[in-house]
Amino acid sequence: MKVLFLFPPQWMPISPHFAIATLMGQFENSPYEASMMDLNIDFYNKILTRKYVSNALKRAKNLLIETKEEIKTVYKKDKKFDEYPFEWQNKIAKSSMLLNMFQKYGKQLDRASILVEQAVDILKSKVHFYNPKLFVNAINTINIALEICSAPYFPTKIGYISYSNELMKLDFDSIKYYVFDKNSNIFRDYYESVIGDIIKQKADYIGISINSSSQIIAGLTLANMLKQKTKAHISIGGNHFGRVADSLEKYPEFFNLFCDSVSLEEGEIPVYKLAQYVNNEIPIEEVPNLMYLKDGKVAKNPIIEPLKLNDMKMASLKGYELDKYFIPEIVMPFQTSRGCYWRKCSFCDHDFGMCYNIKDLDKLIEEIKYFNKTYGITKFEFIDEAISPSYMKTMCERIIKEGLDIQFFCDARLETGFTKEVFDIAAKAGLKMVLWGYESGSKRIMDLINKGIDVDNRLNILKDARDAGIFNFAFIFFGFPAETKEDAMMTIDEICAHTDIINTYGKSMFTMGKHTKLREAPEKYGVIGETYQEAEFSPTYVYEAVGMTKKELNEMMDLCSKRANEAYGNALVFHLLSREIILLYLSKYGTQKVCNYKFEDVK
Repeated sequence: MKVLFLFPPQWMPISPHFAIATLMGQFENSPYEASMMDLNIDFYNKILTRKYVSNALKRAKNLLIETKEEIKTVYKKDKKFDEYPFEWQNKIAKSSMLLNMFQKYGKQLDRASILVEQAVDILKSKVHFYNPKLFVNAINTINIALEICSAPYFPTKIGYISYSNELMKLDFDSIKYYVFDKNSNIFRDYYESVIGDIIKQKADYIGISINSSSQIIAGLTLANMLKQKTKAHISIGGNHFGRVADSLEKYPEFFNLFCDSVSLEEGEIPVYKLAQYVNNEIPIEEVPNLMYLKDGKVAKNPIIEPLKLNDMKMASLKGYELDKYFIPEIVMPFQTSRGCYWRKCSFCDHDFGMCYNIKDLDKLIEEIKYFNKTYGITKFEFIDEAISPSYMKTMCERIIKEGLDIQFFCDARLETGFTKEVFDIAAKAGLKMVLWGYESGSKRIMDLINKGIDVDNRLNILKDARDAGIFNFAFIFFGFPAETKEDAMMTIDEICAHTDIINTYGKSMFTMGKHTKLREAPEKYGVIGETYQEAEFSPTYVYEAVGMTKKELNEMMDLCSKRANEAYGNALVFHLLSREIILLYLSKYGTQKVCNYKFEDVK
């Protein structure tokens, strides 16, 4: 009995994904043989070569000529874009994007194809990675190279940290179109080159992890191809489809095309039970959290309480090729807790399907020691929704007592329990950065989102963290339904006025998640009228609000970027792309040097 877990593109190619490593761990010392393939990192390594990029550039040049000629036969000045048949919309978009690429980058396109392998080597180098100018130049080269790789498949566009297609909607027909359209599916050719290796594994059960919308087309393309070429039980798991399970129930065709089952919510128990079913040990009705076809209709088994962290086996990196990742040192994702201990924010549904529980410190320390000794890993990211002040203190005291030489970062809430004493202990233990849920500069909005913190004291907490040498990353967002331009301006002013203690920030636009508290009483938070699902496979809802218009919201987002760029200058941290990379730079140079490093045009 063989189990194979696959992680498809598109995900940032810098570290093993926590989900697959965790599932692999549950099969350690079991009667089943489990293996995995990180197809995402393999995909990036295969396409970011001089040969692949050069060939893509040649194809793009030919396609620009071909599509321009094709479009001439149907183009009419007085006809709007959405009045053309959908297939022609794709061709028009492809032609426009190709033209824009050649106009925007010019000679840089040929240069990127020549230098792409050198750029990849820089990101993997233990020396050159830490040269800011070399690093930023390498990232710029890779971004251009990825645009070239995408060009034959426009309007699909893949980046270092993104997958986009402005014409794709998260509904069944749109998803199906882009899975089977060879002219826009960048993943199909790649899969043709590796599917033989997947089939050679002779797996009886193949699990495909789809964690976000960026993986939908790649994941379902892979599922469809395997369903045609193997007799294995194909099961789709991951975060995304678990959030839209009620929509899946309406589509038996989804299962006919892509999979034999879909595993919902936390998977540690369900995947093991599914292996038992595939091995003819139990009936499929005994596999919890599972959706599948029964008598031509979609059936759904009961959802059970997830396995607690203390009862889970240690995550496993068996099968991972760690030298393939575009980073000189692996930053290992870890959990000290699962779920959220506050769980009252009206805007958030990150902890959907989770039951809050904490990992015992002895188990945590044992696991850190294992990955440190076995793989030489000294950098960790704690991916908890938030670590509490009390757990932070006891965890860091234990790290110090054990003499562990590690560096790490985590998410946390700006609570008064985070004192100068806690920060001093945490910094000594190796805490380099905290990602804080700062959210808004408006006290009115903070009350509405029910953050449950002392807003007047949060700057003092940030100051104490800064004084301990800890880097402060502030998450903010715009577009809460009741937020006005005046509220948004308070956020911008606050971020820009405190660059001494808010070392960098990450901004986002509010989306109403399907499982947020806000949906229970939307009018209370500024929602007007009915809310409705954006698309059947979208986990967000559309609504009208009393606050800013869409135009005003976009203006405030742009203003935030402009004002922050002026306040922070051309700061290095704005170029480091991910929190994992920031951690490596902080570990190498320290908070003060990283914060003070600014540069003008990088050449």
